[in-house]
Amino acid sequence: MSISERKQKEKEALRLLILNGAKKLFVEKGIEYTTIRNIADEINYSVGTVYVYFKDKNAIFHDLHSIGFQELGQYFNELFKIEDPMKRLRKMGFVYIKFAMENSEMYDLMFNLKAPMDYLEEQKNNLWPEGTETYGYLKKTVEECMKQGHFNGHNSEALSFMIWSLVHGMCCLEIRHRTKGIKFSSPETILSEGYNEYLKILEKL
Repeated sequence: MSISERKQKEKEALRLLILNGAKKLFVEKGIEYTTIRNIADEINYSVGTVYVYFKDKNAIFHDLHSIGFQELGQYFNELFKIEDPMKRLRKMGFVYIKFAMENSEMYDLMFNLKAPMDYLEEQKNNLWPEGTETYGYLKKTVEECMKQGHFNGHNSEALSFMIWSLVHGMCCLEIRHRTKGIKFSSPETILSEGYNEYLKILEKL
């Protein structure tokens, strides 16, 4: 390995360290209450070092957000080979839940944490490309199902939103341990059981 290659590898490792440290603090403290100083202290580097890689915490949040959707996209890769749209739709929820449970901190950052107001101001004229792409794939699958005779009388956009909201809600309740505070007979399996009940309803549409 050349000197330049080694330096590049070291830079990427430090950038990843900053991102991971920031992710931990964003989830624990909230983005608005996390400072660059907090992030620097978390990874035992100077504030100046963090600023070498990111101009502010919004830039860190943006990169983490993008990384999260890239990781979700990797989970979705297995869906592309499923030609039957109804089978794909059924499998999509399982994959989505798997991603959320295996990457709970990242999922929180992607969907549940409130973004800083200045970040939202910067983004107000831009579409949410990562979220749009993910939702678009769900909507496309629903529309393909409709072409095959499923979901007669339903609106594809509203139905897709409902499906996303339903699965997202179950993931959030599980991640935030709300399922443990209710006296379910089997709290450890309620997420999978709940999704299976949704699939039974799906079969009738």
